[in-house]
Amino acid sequence: MKVNRSSLRKGYTTGTSATAATKAALIRLLLGKEVDCVEVTLPKGEKIIIQIEWTQVGNGSVTCAVTKDGGDDPDATHGAQILSTVSLNEDVGTITVDGGKGVGRVTKPGLGLPIGAAAINPVPSMMIKTAALEVVGGLIETKGITVKISVPMGENIAHKTDNPRLGILGGISILGTTGIVIPYSTASFAASIRQSIDVALAMGVDTVALTTGGRSEEFVKKFFNDTLPEHSLVQMGDFVGYAVKQCRIKKVKNVVIAGFIGKLTKIAMGVKQTHVKGSHVDMEFMANLARDCACSTDILSEILKANTARHVQEIIKEHGISGYFDMICNHAYASLIKDDENTLNLQIVMFDFDGKVCGLYPRK
Repeated sequence: MKVNRSSLRKGYTTGTSATAATKAALIRLLLGKEVDCVEVTLPKGEKIIIQIEWTQVGNGSVTCAVTKDGGDDPDATHGAQILSTVSLNEDVGTITVDGGKGVGRVTKPGLGLPIGAAAINPVPSMMIKTAALEVVGGLIETKGITVKISVPMGENIAHKTDNPRLGILGGISILGTTGIVIPYSTASFAASIRQSIDVALAMGVDTVALTTGGRSEEFVKKFFNDTLPEHSLVQMGDFVGYAVKQCRIKKVKNVVIAGFIGKLTKIAMGVKQTHVKGSHVDMEFMANLARDCACSTDILSEILKANTARHVQEIIKEHGISGYFDMICNHAYASLIKDDENTLNLQIVMFDFDGKVCGLYPRK
């Protein structure tokens, strides 16, 4: 069944949630009014209403909470409470935004934030400060504002994200470039790939291993005898074309693509986005490769009737056909490399499902 994306409900980012909590907390601190919702202006000017979960008044501070809503495309932070605690200080004319419990701290370069800083990205930080000024008004000429964003369950949630690998420790990131989460958007995954490559380069590595998932990542570690740094490992998922393009743009010297027969066969076929719903392995393509390996007509017939690429792998292994998996890697390489390529040193590695290397191109 085809999904009607226009009927799917949009959500909002952790950055929008933090902005709304900040605005509500300042309204209570400065105006004495407790509100159950606030209007937030998004980076492109759109205005949305965000519900406030609760308000708590402290000694010279106010904390408000927003429950992060990912809409119909929820991520790891969906349902998390995003808190903002605000107070006045004597640093006249300033609005200081920092992270508290559950907001990660940057420990590696390449993230666009100073090492040691809270993982609150520039756009959310700007949104928070803009919303604060809407409430503070002229008071900013005599006082400063302190804003601390926290996420009570942030440290646990972070283990479901790429934050630990990127060097963001102790919690989640406060993210968002538009303020809105678009259902089934690939934007967040693409941003994660870009960010991971930036971190790897900032850490001084010259090799990035692009893997299709967690298992291929574990196997590629063994392929390198566990000598490849953690930040050199980038899970590209189905976005091989995009990931290779980013490596090319960012001038990564050595790129290894590691995966299993299904995804690598799709790449060999010229597919650059390999999600199972968006592409299918062509058994005729696989049979033609087997024909190039001088397989018998009986084996070709078996391949044409195979259910999956993994099934083809079993057939090839059963009959002891030499060079077949290398050939898939060769075709995958050819589909990704440019004729005039002189900057990208690319290698394709295929694993069987026990983690053994069964295909490699080029062999070095």
